[in-house]
Formats: sequence, C-alpha cells, structure tokens
Amino acid sequence: MDKNDRQKGNGANRRGFLKGAAVAAAGLATVPAFVQGGQHMDPKKPVNKFGHGVLGHAGAGPNKPKIAMLVHPKMVLQDLVGPQTVFNVMHSEIHLVWKDLNPVSTDLGLPITPSTTFEDCPADLDVLFVPGGLGGSIAIMDDPEVLEFLADRGKRARYVTSVCTGALVIGAAGLLQGYKATGHWYIRDHLALMGAIPVHERVVQDRNRITGGGVTAGLDFALTIAALLRSEEDAKRYQLVLEYAPDPPFNAGLPETAPKAAYDRIVKGRGPVIEQARLKAERVGKTF
Repeated sequence: MDKNDRQKGNGANRRGFLKGAAVAAAGLATVPAFVQGGQHMDPKKPVNKFGHGVLGHAGAGPNKPKIAMLVHPKMVLQDLVGPQTVFNVMHSEIHLVWKDLNPVSTDLGLPITPSTTFEDCPADLDVLFVPGGLGGSIAIMDDPEVLEFLADRGKRARYVTSVCTGALVIGAAGLLQGYKATGHWYIRDHLALMGAIPVHERVVQDRNRITGGGVTAGLDFALTIAALLRSEEDAKRYQLVLEYAPDPPFNAGLPETAPKAAYDRIVKGRGPVIEQARLKAERVGKTF
C-alpha cells in the first residue's frame, strides 16, 4: 500500500470513528434522565430531543400522554423501568413523582431521582401509576401525603394503575373499591380487605382501573396501556422494538407451577412481611 492509499484509509477510519461517536452520543442523549447522573433537567425543556418520551416536562406537546409514575423508597426498580420503557417508546410526557426531588432508594440499591413533586405534578393525567416493592408499599399505605396525592389525581386520571404490590397502595388510597384487580400473588387476596375484587390474572382491566401482577407483568401491563392510548397496531410495534418474546427456562413463575419446596421457602421467609401487609390492608380498609 502506497502513501496515498494509507492516507485515504486513515481518512475513512477517522470518518467512521466520528460517525460512530455521533451515533453513540445520540444514543446517550435518549437515556432517561434518572440515569443521567441524577441531575435535574430544566423543566422548561424536553429532556429527550430525539422523538421519544420527555421526563418531568409539563405540557410537552400535542399527542403526548401525560403519565405520573410514583417513585418511593424500597420500590422494586423493575416495576418502574419496565413500564417506563414502553411509555418512553410511545412518546409520553413522563413524571417520576415523589414528595421532593431527593433521590429515593430501590431494591437494587440504585437511587432514582424524582423529576416532579406532588405539588408540581399535572392535575389531569392520562395514567396514574404505582410500582410495587413489598416493604416500600407497606410503608406508604398509611402515609397521608402519598394517599392524598393519589386520591386527588386518581379521581381525575383517565387510567389508575399499578403493578405488583403497588395495588396495595392504590387500594389504600380508596381507588380500588368495587373494582376487579390483581397484584403479586402473595398479596393479591389482601386487596379484598380494601374493597377490591381480587382476580387471578396477569393483567386486569376493570373500567379505568388497570393492574398488573408481579414484577415481570410490568411489560404486559404497559403494552395493554399502549394499545388503549395509541392502538393495538402501535402496541405490537412497541413489543417488536423491545423484542419482548418471553421464553423462560423454567415454568416456576406461579405458585401453581412452581416446585412445592420453592413455594414453601418463599412463604416461610416472607411470611411475616406478607402478614404485615394483610394487617395494614385490614386496618386501612376499616377507615373507608
């Protein structure tokens, strides 16, 4: 290879590198704000300029569903990010809502930084959503600030929703009385103590209440929401974008199919906390 050929090759390599760097930079720019160093973004500007959802930006534009996702200490991170991923792909205005803007802990030890306070959350929402996390759910089932916020936004929201043990929280806010609902299998029946009608299904819709089962049901739940807010065709496209085609290596995801030893171990280990949830649901239900 002569000198001119080497120079041409080097030039092509540099152009390829710069092109790749630009693509990578664009990809980083679309990362949700809660993993961008925990920094609060300017609420007057969309976080994402590449056509997907925007975080913590009220009035983000036409045809962007307004979605408030409660974040709370000890929540299960997957309960949040599974649905949030779908909501982002469907170009939503997403608010991660808590009492203040200080980071909150999660089950994985990774903090989540809220984007919006209760006070600043839009009054009229397309979706009000509560993730689970057994200990965290129990802790806020009688938190007056949380319950007041959920009850206020819930009475106007187009859809009131939850995943996993988050159903305990919207139940405690009085938002499941007379509605069919589901949740994680080990707290599902407790919902009856707060006026709900427990249903053993992965996703349950009863009028404008939509609830999902345990952690992994978050994607099923979110695609259900996507079909309602966009279209079934769009929801199928989002599923394909995410390559959501579950094929677990074991058939042990439900008490009915899991080995008895696995079921017994979980019930024994988490029994005291599950009972704590039952007692609190019973106590809260008596206040309605």
